Amino acid sequence: MLYLLAEWFGFEGVFNLFRYISFRTGGAVATSLFIGMLIGPRFIVMLRLRQGKGQPIRADGPQSHLAKVGTPTMGGLMILISLTISLLLWMKLDNIYVWSCLIVTLGFGMVGFMDDLDKVRKASHKGVSGKVRLLIEFAIAGIVSFMILSQNGTEIYVPFFNKVAIDMGYFAIIFAMFVIVGSGNAVNLTDGLDGLATMPVVIASGTFLIIVYLAGNAIFSDYLGIPHVPGAGELAIFCAAIIGGCLAFLWFNAPPAAIFMGDTGSLALGGALGAIAVSVHHEFVLAVVGGLFVLEAASVIIQVFYFKRTGKRVFRMAPIHHHFEQMGWAESTVVIRFWIISLVLALAGLSTLKLR
Repeated sequence: MLYLLAEWFGFEGVFNLFRYISFRTGGAVATSLFIGMLIGPRFIVMLRLRQGKGQPIRADGPQSHLAKVGTPTMGGLMILISLTISLLLWMKLDNIYVWSCLIVTLGFGMVGFMDDLDKVRKASHKGVSGKVRLLIEFAIAGIVSFMILSQNGTEIYVPFFNKVAIDMGYFAIIFAMFVIVGSGNAVNLTDGLDGLATMPVVIASGTFLIIVYLAGNAIFSDYLGIPHVPGAGELAIFCAAIIGGCLAFLWFNAPPAAIFMGDTGSLALGGALGAIAVSVHHEFVLAVVGGLFVLEAASVIIQVFYFKRTGKRVFRMAPIHHHFEQMGWAESTVVIRFWIISLVLALAGLSTLKLR
């Protein structure tokens, strides 16, 4: 919206700044952070009044979590509101990649909201049927994958090699759908402790902010040997809006949490990361940068598979962050150590840009 205004003034004087993605990226971070901090306190009070007992706490989980009874959920709405307003203010409104990622974010956020609402109403940690959730998620991911791949092609690029790609045709859409849905649910599984998912999402978003900016620039992408995607640079503004919204949310989610993100936020943010990765052909790099999310999801899959086969458990409790809690680690210890792992993996993901 602001870009259109600057264009109307012919980019004269101070309006010339709006030509630059870097300037609008900074503006998106600041705007999203400001809106999140502004609406946070009243939003928390409103949710607490409406939800009563707040998010249901599992009785079979770590006993320390029982002290969190009464904490409201659906805090992801704060992130989605601040993110969307900031994005619409600073993005170029004709960019298909930004719109595609926003559709995934809000669509997955809607699915998460339905699940959170069902949990609160039933006072149970069991929400909407998993099959129903996945059906809606795959439908959204399918539409968006077609939108994205019709613009940037159906090639799957292999990291560590200079522009080595496999043209998968229509199978690329199926692959993209699984990346988006898998990313959404992996972040969702990670969101089990105060701040555990939020900071890794910030780190991953910051990493992809760099990647999409480079991929959208013909000179940089050619130098690094990564696929050039015209228009993808605008996704840096999307990543910036995520960072600002998440940092504002983390202010209120820091222990002891005044609000939980809920599936509303975790599904939306995970889906957004997946859509961003698909937009710039960096799906495999996402698996590295978001390795923490992959680890969390894998721990659940391993636990369920092994228990059904043997009746025994590999981990004391899944996802794996609960396993470490059951071993006696304090919640803050688990969270901070997982943040460190996330940061190391992000640096490893960035290194793939040059190792080609």
